[in-house]
Amino acid sequence: MPVGTQGSVKTLTPEELACTGTTIILNNTYHLYLRPGPDLLLSAGGTHKFCGWKGPILTDSGGYQVFSLADLNTVSGDGVEFQSHLDGSTHFFTPEKIIDIQKKMGGDIIMPLDMPVPYPAGKMDAQKANRMTINWAKKSLKIFKETPDYHNYSQTLLGIIQGGFFPDLRRLAVEETVELGFPGYAVGGLSVGEPKEIMYELTGLSAALLPEDKPRYLMGVGKPEDLVECIALGIDMFDCVLPTRVGRNGWVYTEYGRLVVKNAEFKDDFTPIDESCGCYTCRNFSRAYIRHLFNAGEMLGPRLASLHNITFYQKLMNEARNAIKNNCFGQWKANFLRHYNT
Repeated sequence: MPVGTQGSVKTLTPEELACTGTTIILNNTYHLYLRPGPDLLLSAGGTHKFCGWKGPILTDSGGYQVFSLADLNTVSGDGVEFQSHLDGSTHFFTPEKIIDIQKKMGGDIIMPLDMPVPYPAGKMDAQKANRMTINWAKKSLKIFKETPDYHNYSQTLLGIIQGGFFPDLRRLAVEETVELGFPGYAVGGLSVGEPKEIMYELTGLSAALLPEDKPRYLMGVGKPEDLVECIALGIDMFDCVLPTRVGRNGWVYTEYGRLVVKNAEFKDDFTPIDESCGCYTCRNFSRAYIRHLFNAGEMLGPRLASLHNITFYQKLMNEARNAIKNNCFGQWKANFLRHYNT
């Protein structure tokens, strides 16, 4: 899921995004709550109509902002009080309020308020955050079932697994959250600075304990090699800002790894970014031209790089799905990583 934090996947129109093979995007509840606000989005007919995206939308809960903007918030058992990073105004998120905001926004898949912890976090802090996340999940599910939809379609609420970096807390989180009976589950609180080996270990542990017949979503991950490794561990869904964030800075992905297309070495390189890609960028433009755009400060450079990167990610996911269907995922994974790491 490409990330459209403020209702827009940066630099790309919805039509361009659809051409990459994208079928679902992510919007950020915290940012859209502050601007333009859930009531305006409700008046507009929901986020889909407001931003012109015709496919499904997943809205996150704002829990990551509890983590990333820690200096601006105060956490209690009832919720999170925070200062807006825009104007300093004070707001209070409760589990119930987060559900109401997301119902007004109209996301197809919505998430409960959760509490990640930074790496490294002590076990006591991780235990407290884990218990808070589970309690908030119970409140969120209750209010979700009790309140009507604002739009003429039903929404789906997923559960979130936290537990910090402690296997026993992760097991406890899975056990208690699965008991609540969500239709799908997200693994949160990873890829926040911990060593990659720990991220893989805890992802695999969580995915193995979650129901096989329900979607498993790893939040905020990641690099192409991370996606491939975590699919092997049992993950079905991902979101990450990386394809567009690095694209805006001149980094692009190829089947042989990442390259920095704005570097001088590509000044006379008239080949496409990735000959195997077939995206609009690779069909029509050379590395030399895209490098020129970045050096000239032309907005088309970041747009073309972002368009390519998202297409690369979607192509990667499509290949993984086909390999699973054809019972050759292990071989496909080995071949991809062997090429990619060159």
